[in-house]
Amino acid sequence: MRFDTVVIGGGQAGLSAGYHLARDGRRFVILDAHERIGDSWRRHWDSLRLFSPARYDGLPGMRFPAPPGSFPTRDEMADYLEAYAQRFELPVRCGTRVDRLSQEDGEFVVTAGDQRFEAANVVVASGVWGAPSIPAFAGELSPEIRQMHSSEYRNPAQLRPGPVLVVGASHSGADIAYEVVREHPTILSGTDTGEIPFYFEGRVASMALRVLWFAATRVLTVNRAVGRKLRAEVRGHGGPLIRVKKEDLRKAGVERVVDKTTGVRDGMPVLADGRVVDVANVVWCTGFRPDYGWIDLPVTGEDGYPEQE
Repeated sequence: MRFDTVVIGGGQAGLSAGYHLARDGRRFVILDAHERIGDSWRRHWDSLRLFSPARYDGLPGMRFPAPPGSFPTRDEMADYLEAYAQRFELPVRCGTRVDRLSQEDGEFVVTAGDQRFEAANVVVASGVWGAPSIPAFAGELSPEIRQMHSSEYRNPAQLRPGPVLVVGASHSGADIAYEVVREHPTILSGTDTGEIPFYFEGRVASMALRVLWFAATRVLTVNRAVGRKLRAEVRGHGGPLIRVKKEDLRKAGVERVVDKTTGVRDGMPVLADGRVVDVANVVWCTGFRPDYGWIDLPVTGEDGYPEQE
């Protein structure tokens, strides 16, 4: 099958691209690996809410159906994406996992199982969350310890009775630690990544968010040195705490240690200061590594991410 454009990924970026391609009268298709539009959001933990208020969460041509200052849940975002694709009749093919993107005789070739798509243009909108990044020594932990990556975590019911070690102290680690401490003694281990100095639901949030939005879209971009520097920092160490702050963690009873988890001794995790942590559960909030090996084109840099402007 030949198209003018193939869009790989049916999340918010892919659907936005589809909206503009449809308006331009292009012949295109959107390929998405999930069985249902929005499933990339539905697979996150149950209590997840967006960090941006609804006024910033709509896609081109369709506002988000919620009060402008509210913070949508993961399911509300997923349902919105599904409704968006239906409203604009976007040609999304779900359950189509792309195996390879290559080029033949000046044309792009996209293969997904036994399906082959040819196109003059390809938009890669599959996101940056490639493969979960978990330290190699995780395999040395005692089999009695239940361990999972943040991408697998849904709610505290998955955990065994007893203490929890959350590894990685960026916003996902803080959010999960804040939730599980209600039922389990919890330690949060990892480098301090800083925090946004106000509550998004607070009185100063509306004006502050406008400033942050302007900075994110006009100043901290990859065509400016400061934006490129920040991108490298976030990719390497994670972003600042957003909704759950350090003081929230302290008041909730989370034991915060800035030492990293560096190894295993006698089946138990060990911190950088040599302390052995006796826990029943480990949640790895250690991010993701880029996984663009399916793109058979010279488009990635030394860090494994696509080179882009």
